[in-house]
Amino acid sequence: MSDAKSSAKFNANAKSSTRKPSSRHEDPPEVHNPKVNPQDTSNQIKDPDDWVTGQEPMTGAQASYLKTLSEQAHDPKAYDPELDKAEASKRIDQLRQEKQA
Repeated sequence: MSDAKSSAKFNANAKSSTRKPSSRHEDPPEVHNPKVNPQDTSNQIKDPDDWVTGQEPMTGAQASYLKTLSEQAHDPKAYDPELDKAEASKRIDQLRQEKQA
């Protein structure tokens, strides 16, 4: 069977399968959804010194962002590939604040 016929047959089979429309369950109005309007933000911002994984090496995203910020600040010493996650986060915050000033 040629590729064109095989592809057409596959597409026809795919179109013939039907799905049931999903009915979404609606919660009663008294049920609070924390994602809609979060009240408790206490766990959203933690001091990097309190991070459980703060002593691990910085992530690739942190390294890339820190490198970019240090280049923009014309401060190559601000980038240190040996920083841990917590120290990288602090340095990123510092460079961002300096950039805004």
